[in-house]
Amino acid sequence: MSGCPPERLKDTGVLAALFEELIVLLGLKVVGQPQWHVFPEPGGITGLTLLAESHLAVHTFPEHGFAALNVYCCRPRQRPDFEALLTRHLGAAACSVRELARGVGA
Repeated sequence: MSGCPPERLKDTGVLAALFEELIVLLGLKVVGQPQWHVFPEPGGITGLTLLAESHLAVHTFPEHGFAALNVYCCRPRQRPDFEALLTRHLGAAACSVRELARGVGA
């Protein structure tokens, strides 16, 4: 995601809400507690939620208005509207989604 307001990329509450919505939409099973690491200014946040299916991870770069989200699942799922979700939660001006079938080489 790019063109995100820096304050959203520094807010663990915003990122946690994004993770929660993804977990519900995709019917994922969380293992343990989400982990959040907040870097010193001007840095962002790295977040990780372990799943029975694999993991969710996010890395934010508020100084660049950029974030990278990884949704890794071991079973196929209905693809959510990532663009709308990321625009709503992170205020992304642009969103590039790349979907790879698990186990398939690049």
